[in-house]
Amino acid sequence: MMLSRKNRGIICIILSSLSFAFMNMFLKMAGDLPSIEKSFFRNLIAALLAFIMLMRSNTRFHLQKRNLYLFILRSLTGTLGIFCNFYAVDHLLLSDASSLNKLSPFFVIVFSYFVLKEKITLPQLSCVVAAFIGSMFIVKPSFASDSLTASVIGFLGGMFAGFAYTCVRKLGNRGEQGPMIVFFFSTFSMLACIPFMIADFQPISGTQLIFLLLTGVAAAGGQFGITAAYTYAPGREISVYDYTQIMFSAVLGFFFFGQIPDGWSFLGYIVIIAAGVTMFFYNRKHGGN
Repeated sequence: MMLSRKNRGIICIILSSLSFAFMNMFLKMAGDLPSIEKSFFRNLIAALLAFIMLMRSNTRFHLQKRNLYLFILRSLTGTLGIFCNFYAVDHLLLSDASSLNKLSPFFVIVFSYFVLKEKITLPQLSCVVAAFIGSMFIVKPSFASDSLTASVIGFLGGMFAGFAYTCVRKLGNRGEQGPMIVFFFSTFSMLACIPFMIADFQPISGTQLIFLLLTGVAAAGGQFGITAAYTYAPGREISVYDYTQIMFSAVLGFFFFGQIPDGWSFLGYIVIIAAGVTMFFYNRKHGGN
């Protein structure tokens, strides 16, 4: 049985969330390195994989000139989102940092309405708002502690990522291919890191290099997955599933770092899962593509 574009988008976004959860785990295992250096390796593998895919395709490195500004906007906001997210991962619980970054689906809905003119039904908006509230239950302990700066930076990271994914959706609607979107963004982000690395480079041990490369592999899987997801289906139909990264991160944080979320966080997880299930049945009933 052939899957609909919407269901393909859902599968891609869940796999992407799992990949990004592993990315954050490997990122934390890399230790006390500057976020800029971590960002460089995060994009290195994705850029190489996208380069290979483009070399083997018929389209190669073609992009439409009318879409150049969208490529730049996607890359600029995506890069800022990465910097903010990596800072949050280094200073917060893994699940809390992921929940802040996964405010991006909420911003995708908002930006898609204004930028792409995609209509939002009341039930869909209610599910996304519920997931947003669930995230706030998780973040609440952080906002009440000394980690306020990291929490605010993480929140901004989610906002930047939301705008970046909206640009991905628009690029997909205009016929741009996923590998080209990933290659342009990853290369842009790598180049943006180089001046900072030259000014303040911290030596990397062999173990740290391994974890940084694993971070890049996981990031590449997440990047290709999220790019495919938002080219398959509108943000209003699939973005809520992006919140599954919070649950994946909570599990990985427990097993690898001994991090145990409190009662408010568990309440947030329940709200997010309920919102995702409700969205799934609503979309299936109303026959989205």
